[in-house]
Amino acid sequence: MITIPHFAQPQLPRFKAYTNYDNYVGVGSWTKIGLNNTDYNDQGAFDAGTNLFTTPVDGTYLFGATLLYKVNSSTSARMRGRLVLNGGTEIRGSYGEISGAHVSEATALWLQTMVPLVAGDTIELHGYFRAQDGYFAADHTSLWGCKIG
Repeated sequence: MITIPHFAQPQLPRFKAYTNYDNYVGVGSWTKIGLNNTDYNDQGAFDAGTNLFTTPVDGTYLFGATLLYKVNSSTSARMRGRLVLNGGTEIRGSYGEISGAHVSEATALWLQTMVPLVAGDTIELHGYFRAQDGYFAADHTSLWGCKIG
């Protein structure tokens, strides 16, 4: 068995953030989701005031998100989600859409990807609706991440 000295493996930052209110998003515009609470936030790398994870150290990170649909006026809305690097670049492998019929507070989109980052990079969650507007539901819309290498 190989033993890795403690000093060779820095603390692994990890977090899980969620919204405690329904995030309204209009039709046809990518919108940063307000994630104002955390279940855990080791090393304080997620800032609930800015809705951003800021990379504390270089490495490879694993991220995931859950977007839960909540109806506004019509269930013909079509929900999309993505993770964004440094406020402008969609992270490859993080985009998804539910293109079938939506059920309020039951239709969910799950995103997951792995990405190499350098200290100071930021990650945020974006949502989008086409056809009709809607909400990303409170308590179940979330973003999580951890350093894996």
